[in-house]
Amino acid sequence: MPDLDNTRRIADELEIRNVVAQIAHHSDDGPLELYGSRFTVDALWEMPGAAVRRGRGEILAAAVSRRNAGTTGPGSGTRHVITTVAVQVEGDHAAAESYWLFYGNTDVEPELRSMGKYRDSFLRTADGWRLSRRLITPG
Repeated sequence: MPDLDNTRRIADELEIRNVVAQIAHHSDDGPLELYGSRFTVDALWEMPGAAVRRGRGEILAAAVSRRNAGTTGPGSGTRHVITTVAVQVEGDHAAAESYWLFYGNTDVEPELRSMGKYRDSFLRTADGWRLSRRLITPG
């Protein structure tokens, strides 16, 4: 009989990895409503030099603003690339660290514009795993 705890841990890790990927994909191409839905209602989004975003509404509004400015989203020629994701699950809480690369000019000659690390916290909700805090460190 398979170890049910190990099976659940693996399923949780895979779901969390998908949430990390979906946030990047929806930021670049997808509906921003789906982007926002990957965060908890009271999530925090923090990055040096930027205002702390408190709650899903502020996080979503910032994404809309970036799209409206043409700095991300369809037609902007940008892509978020997420790599080296490491996930640790403890019950209904989880943490993940990953590196990100932000490319511009992807439709002509891709150029690396910035890179860094995400330190993410997750909560298991009735709707599945959701990002509750993202600390972004450039460099």
